[in-house]
Amino acid sequence: MDKDAYRLVLATCNRSTLKGARDYAILRLFWDNALRRGELASCNCSDLNVEAQTLTILGKGRGTQKEAVSLSESTVSALLAWLAMHHNVTPNAPLFTAVDHAQFGHRLTGSAFYNVVKDAAAKAGVSKRLSPHRCRHSSITAALDATNGNVREVKKLSRHARTDTLLLYDDNRLNAQQKVTDLLSGLMD
Repeated sequence: MDKDAYRLVLATCNRSTLKGARDYAILRLFWDNALRRGELASCNCSDLNVEAQTLTILGKGRGTQKEAVSLSESTVSALLAWLAMHHNVTPNAPLFTAVDHAQFGHRLTGSAFYNVVKDAAAKAGVSKRLSPHRCRHSSITAALDATNGNVREVKKLSRHARTDTLLLYDDNRLNAQQKVTDLLSGLMD
């Protein structure tokens, strides 16, 4: 998914409502920080440091070691708007909770994050199946485009343990296989 399509997904959120404010903050974090849904699901309100503009997450494969990720001003604003409407903002409270009547106030699960993304994509008219991981993939690919393929910088964003994993994103972005295929084909013509 490209950045223009993701803008349409973000635009589906009615930020004047509790659900819309929450979903907008979630979608900003998926795009701006290429977060995994499990990383978001484990966040508490105390993990947000507004002054430092960071969110402390428990990254994949990190055991119990948390790390702080830097947030954009837009994401901090989105989080503050959500928390201003939130009913239970205490340090140990989940950062993201359900807003429906049946589960109101309970921590969102990984499946719930998936549904937030899926529903926003459907509202935006995005025909391609969208998931939190696809948001992450699109974000990383867009970051590679925006940095002219600076793998070192984008590795910090993606938090991939291995550079090889990030190089797969870059190869797909550049369609390196197609370029080499055309070069080899030209050698035979």
